[in-house]
Amino acid sequence: MLKRSFVFVFCCVLLLNFLLLPAGRSRAGLPEISAEAAVVLDWNSGRPLYSKNHHLPRPMASTTKIMTALVALEKGSLEDVVITSARSAQTGGSSIWLEEGEKKTLEELLLGLMLRSGNDAAVAIAEHISGSVESFAQLMTQRAKELGAQNTVFRNPHGLHHPEHYTTAYDMARIAAHAMGMKEFRRIISTPSARISWPGHPWDRFLYNQNKLFDLYPGAEGIKTGWTTPAGRCFVGAAQDNNRRL
Repeated sequence: MLKRSFVFVFCCVLLLNFLLLPAGRSRAGLPEISAEAAVVLDWNSGRPLYSKNHHLPRPMASTTKIMTALVALEKGSLEDVVITSARSAQTGGSSIWLEEGEKKTLEELLLGLMLRSGNDAAVAIAEHISGSVESFAQLMTQRAKELGAQNTVFRNPHGLHHPEHYTTAYDMARIAAHAMGMKEFRRIISTPSARISWPGHPWDRFLYNQNKLFDLYPGAEGIKTGWTTPAGRCFVGAAQDNNRRL
């Protein structure tokens, strides 16, 4: 029972600043976690089943990309051709090594975004959908509020640290729950690997899904991890069993 409780929380709960203590229970009979904020959300009802500081504003690192993908899928088409800019090619952190002037489909960029956590892919997507990173971030914030995420502000599409870029465990769970209702989103985040072109090179780019949840828990569906020094280790996960998704 203790092991099942640990796995349940590990796989199904959004853990901002994700670190789990050894499996155990508090006096209230709930799992003990060292995450600063967390929530377990029932997908069908939207009801929190477990929470810890779930309205505490926190930076969210690359879990930001859940909203980036969500907005891109709602506003764009997978067949859209995107020409990458110098700004996208020069974006630091994790990347898929985009080069200025490359032509990529939106689907290729979304695979690079969610499988490889490409910050450069995030900028390319933002510029394609809204013309600039700044206007796309405003669109992300607006859409988040429409989804019930009232304590969330986005300043970029990738999650690199910005002092005014934050969310809460509850808000991110609401965003993730909506994204998991989108067929193409689920397909992209569950893709084991993908191959996309790399013009000017004798080989293609190979992208591999870095989400270890698939290997750790039957029924796992993704979604996204993240890390920056200010945010710590971040995790948004989903799992389904007997038609119940958490």
